[in-house]
Amino acid sequence: MVVIDSDVLLLAFAYPNDERQKINQKFLETIQTAQPATTIYNVMETLGQLSFNLSTAQLDMWQEWLVNANNLTVIWDVGAAEKADPDVWRDVIYDRPFEKMKTVRMAFMDAMILSLVERTPNVEYFVTWNAKHFKGKTNLTVLTPEEYLAQ
Repeated sequence: MVVIDSDVLLLAFAYPNDERQKINQKFLETIQTAQPATTIYNVMETLGQLSFNLSTAQLDMWQEWLVNANNLTVIWDVGAAEKADPDVWRDVIYDRPFEKMKTVRMAFMDAMILSLVERTPNVEYFVTWNAKHFKGKTNLTVLTPEEYLAQ
């Protein structure tokens, strides 16, 4: 499974003139057969950034134009049975990210995303344009879209 960071998705939707756009688009097309996924945190981060320029109707349709159009699986942090347990939420929202923040020094949202991706089975790659924020801070293979395409 290839897990995609928010910046890759944002580049595809919000920055058509970015010099990395061609590589980004090729990457998104290439991974269609590699079980592409993203976390719910990446979805929310992407929607938050895009909310300044999208209508309420467009935001409501995120599943269609963001997830389905890119053949993405959305990785959620807790299952239905765990949702009512405050200890689970403390672990998800505070304990795990804070441990990452203390041990490998990373921003809160990066720590949330990484702690979830690390607990997800069958992840082969975490792909982000901000690879320097994650490399050396996880056992996962972290690549930029360009590095992914080159291998």
